[in-house]
Amino acid sequence: MPDEPRWLTDHERDAWLALAKLMFNLPSALDAQLLRDNHLTLFDYFVLSNLSMTPGRTMRLSDLASHLNCSLSRLSNVVKRLEQRGLLRRAPDPESSRYTVATLTDAGWDLVVAAAPGHVAAVRDYVIDGLTASQIDALREVACHVTRKISDIPEPNARNG
Repeated sequence: MPDEPRWLTDHERDAWLALAKLMFNLPSALDAQLLRDNHLTLFDYFVLSNLSMTPGRTMRLSDLASHLNCSLSRLSNVVKRLEQRGLLRRAPDPESSRYTVATLTDAGWDLVVAAAPGHVAAVRDYVIDGLTASQIDALREVACHVTRKISDIPEPNARNG
């Protein structure tokens, strides 16, 4: 007979349900703001923003997928769509043709620069403003703890790209 699960206490359950509600609602709210103001999803914005902060605004797709903690196939689909909009371009990595790099175009740079103020305002409104410095520290600690636990889970069928 299997061991009895370690059920959540009422206190733990309340914390879990609050976090679950946050995980479902926050991305939708941030998506809505970016879509309304800039015709970008939150994931699109993260792709463009990450490229904007790299030397030469260029990064291997496999490194970008790792950095964004997404599958290479999901990233490739988004990159293809962003490339069709002229926001980035793909090319073989000059250091190794086994890899593909994405480079932010000037139009992509202009869009991420235009989108950043509204996105930051939404993050402030939904998350940061109204919290004390110690609550922000606790939020960061909890987010990092959960992220580390998830990072320990091996990815099925990881591939280069």
